[in-house]
Amino acid sequence: MTVTLGTGDHIYQPQENWAKLPDGWSFGDVAAVGVDRFDRVYCFHRGEHPMIVLDRDGNFIKSWGDGIFNRAHGVHMGPDDTIYLTDDGDHTVRHCTLDGKVLLEIGVPGKHAPYMSGVPFNRCTHTALSPQGDLYVSDGYGNSRVHKYAPNGTLLFSWGQPGTLPGEFNIAHNICCDADGWVYVADRENHRVQVFDGKGKFETQWNNLHRPSGLFMTGGECPLCFIGEIGPHLPVNIDLPNIGPRLSILDLKGNLLARVKADPARGDGPGQFISPHGLAVDSRGDIYVGEVAQTSWSRSYPNQPAPKYIRCLQKLVKVAA
Repeated sequence: MTVTLGTGDHIYQPQENWAKLPDGWSFGDVAAVGVDRFDRVYCFHRGEHPMIVLDRDGNFIKSWGDGIFNRAHGVHMGPDDTIYLTDDGDHTVRHCTLDGKVLLEIGVPGKHAPYMSGVPFNRCTHTALSPQGDLYVSDGYGNSRVHKYAPNGTLLFSWGQPGTLPGEFNIAHNICCDADGWVYVADRENHRVQVFDGKGKFETQWNNLHRPSGLFMTGGECPLCFIGEIGPHLPVNIDLPNIGPRLSILDLKGNLLARVKADPARGDGPGQFISPHGLAVDSRGDIYVGEVAQTSWSRSYPNQPAPKYIRCLQKLVKVAA
């Protein structure tokens, strides 16, 4: 039976058994996914060989990152065939070539700033580039802050503090930037995406989201924002229907265009999610979803063993209208 997800112009079918790893290899939690201009898929995961690169058919190309990364968290693809990788376990952002050569390192590996000090970094989460090439970093778990850096790694300024008011954060979990220079921050535990100008001035916010974690913005004349919502996690509401885990698709005015989810939404079946933590969309509109499924399952269901082959990555193929 073919599973179909989404509504309207946004219909997808899960492609099962898509990723083909070498014998004996497996994914840990896939925290983030990126796609380059050749539709090669970069899977940043918490396990051996932290960066695994596949072609769009799921065939293994290469891996790299051994001995460098502590805890994978964020991927951002640069426009110049480079990649920005955020490691919240050792409090660093690394700018790399697509073969894994480190070009720039921001932060001191293994050394974090004091908790909620506002000083970079304490478990930074993600990065985004401005149209001018400046770098935004969401910082993240141990801070409630966004930092803006010049292309050479010089800190320009920062904004944000803990709280629920505009410009305040409760886990700044992901970040992206549009062609006009506006900055979008997934303010996860405040259940919203906040929108700022390039100087950190609050502009608006998108509500009616549930723990937004993954964030990906397409290019072109009518960009779309894909949001991975990781759903509830408390025992009292873990199986509450209609709040995720799911993907939501919005336009840049914050209008909800579609929600992509199975029924029930949570699980390890085709099109179901456990924790859609990182997203990327390729040139054909297919969605790649990285999940921190192993960690999330143990937290959500501490008294239930995880499925034997718990899935941490899936591909959703866009169905032609």
